[in-house]
Amino acid sequence: MQVILVASNLEERDMLTYILKYAGMAVASSSSLQRVAAKWLERPADLVVVAGATVNELLAELVQLRQITQVPCLLIIESPSEEELCQLLRNGADLVLPRPVSPRILAEYTKTMLRRNRTVPTSVLPRLNVTEIKLDPDTRTIRVLDGDERRLTQLEFRLLYILMVNRGQVVPVDTIVERVWGYTGQGSRELVRGLISRLRRKIEPDISAPQFIQNVPGVGYRFSLENL
Repeated sequence: MQVILVASNLEERDMLTYILKYAGMAVASSSSLQRVAAKWLERPADLVVVAGATVNELLAELVQLRQITQVPCLLIIESPSEEELCQLLRNGADLVLPRPVSPRILAEYTKTMLRRNRTVPTSVLPRLNVTEIKLDPDTRTIRVLDGDERRLTQLEFRLLYILMVNRGQVVPVDTIVERVWGYTGQGSRELVRGLISRLRRKIEPDISAPQFIQNVPGVGYRFSLENL
């Protein structure tokens, strides 16, 4: 499980990184939630943990994060007032823990949030073998035309799975956003275009002339095997 830890204080970041790694998680760190949101498509994760930021800073940054992803977000801050807690939850926080936080409590909460976020484990999804394309949910890998297996990120896998199970049909952009990111809102077309571009680089023999993932202007995208 990949966790992104955001903490401006280096000592606190090191301590929390140790706790999360000891709990069995892979941890990437940053000093800015805003930077995490801006780089999300390149560096997605299963959970975001933010420590030490002020409530005022978090309110705006949570909105930005929620425009990109709906992964669980856990905050560790100085004891907020009831009104501040409500504002943080409304703006996208899933759990707010007061500082200082017990290492054991933090580890248990993060594991619980990650477990509950896996509402549809990839292990229950069937493998897709479509002509010469094989998509394996267990390993999140794709093999095209007997080439090497390529590993997909969670977002890439979700997008490709949706397109492949609806092959030959146009999937609207709004539907893609809702099923890949779990929300609807502005900026959706830019998010989808960026993810489509990354996915094409992994599966298309020639990205300048996409063979499998076709764009239907003004509507959405379609997975096609017509050219095989």
